[in-house]
Amino acid sequence: MTIIKGRQPVKINMLSRFAQVFKVPDLRKKVFVVAGLLIGFRLMAAIPVPGIDVNQLQQLFATNQLLGFLNIFSGGALDNLSIMMLGVGPYITATIVMQLLTMIFPNLKAMYYEEGAEGRAKFNRYSRYLTVPLAALQSYGFLTLLKQQGVFPNFTLVNILTNVIIATAGTMILVWLGELISEQKIGNGVSLIIFAGIVASLPQVVRNSILTFNPAVVPTYIAFAILSIIVIAGVVFVTEGERKIPVAYAKRVRGNRVYGGVASYLPLRVNQAGVIPIIFAISILLFPQFIAQITTVVSPTFGAWLNQWVTAILNNQLIYGLIYFALVVVFTYFYTAVTFDPKEIAGNLQRAGGFIPGLRPGQPTQEFIAKVVNRITLFGAVFLGIVAILPIITQIITGIATLTIGGTALLIVVAVALESMRQIDSQLVMREYEGIQ
Repeated sequence: MTIIKGRQPVKINMLSRFAQVFKVPDLRKKVFVVAGLLIGFRLMAAIPVPGIDVNQLQQLFATNQLLGFLNIFSGGALDNLSIMMLGVGPYITATIVMQLLTMIFPNLKAMYYEEGAEGRAKFNRYSRYLTVPLAALQSYGFLTLLKQQGVFPNFTLVNILTNVIIATAGTMILVWLGELISEQKIGNGVSLIIFAGIVASLPQVVRNSILTFNPAVVPTYIAFAILSIIVIAGVVFVTEGERKIPVAYAKRVRGNRVYGGVASYLPLRVNQAGVIPIIFAISILLFPQFIAQITTVVSPTFGAWLNQWVTAILNNQLIYGLIYFALVVVFTYFYTAVTFDPKEIAGNLQRAGGFIPGLRPGQPTQEFIAKVVNRITLFGAVFLGIVAILPIITQIITGIATLTIGGTALLIVVAVALESMRQIDSQLVMREYEGIQ
């Protein structure tokens, strides 16, 4: 980062920027508030719901890799069935559903895109309302699945209702904590909660790697460390990557003044969809197992056969990896098409008096933007797909179960860290523009 002080640019390195955070009282207070809220979340995530069989739960998580992905988005609160076991997953699902509904209902689209901050606040409030029934349904379905696996030996009506209420309340508490964190303006609250869960699991991962260390395969560990650094650098590069389309603005004369005539650019991010396609793909991969569990209630024999067949397919790493990769690529294109409208972008440029050099405003500009977005989305989709199946690739290459580069977790950690750094930088510049050295 570089700040112009007088006529000489002053470069700020990472250490001085970190130290500057604690020199600004207001910003220091924000950091401590966010840290306290995240610590509170981790403490609540350690409280399990009543009536579970811990041994059966650990065995289930050891044999079902899809539950490991859900554990990531719960902030690490699912593997011990804590009162926060659903995490912010239902809220993320509700937000996605609301964004999809903007394609169907023009009023919702106008509320989100045209009514400014007030419309966004109302849209988010509707998302929170939708989170409650989604959390209740998701907790009931998940607890029913666990009952079939013997995790809940005493599965009575009172117990199931109690745990559904607890899980739903836990999700809403996390949504509230996320909003409190977002108000501090040093990062997105929901993302930081997921980030905290991922980081909290790192000591356990390191411990398992040390306990299973094999001196005979030291070159494999070295190669794994080098590969990890390359992957992290690649994630940062693609997450920050964007295609800049030059935009010029026509000159306008009003009285004795001339407006416009400046050049700018339209930034198109390579990874516009973020981790949303991965969430969609995980939901689709989980769907057959829930169908099999529901079928068991109607026909135990057929349901048991269907469940065994689905489990056998998803436990095959090659088949699972190919399906997962294909779903991530497809949903990347789908979500980009939902959230990015070339026609609206071209219309906004035309209304502002802007144009892309060499192209006429209107339809030609729209077609050009759509063509560019499709091209860079292909690269972003393939990148997301490779990141999603990184654990499978590393297990196949190294042959060591504890050496896995968690692609999804890594993508979230890097994206959240970069976003928080940007927000902290902006607050530092705003408060201490002349004092940062």
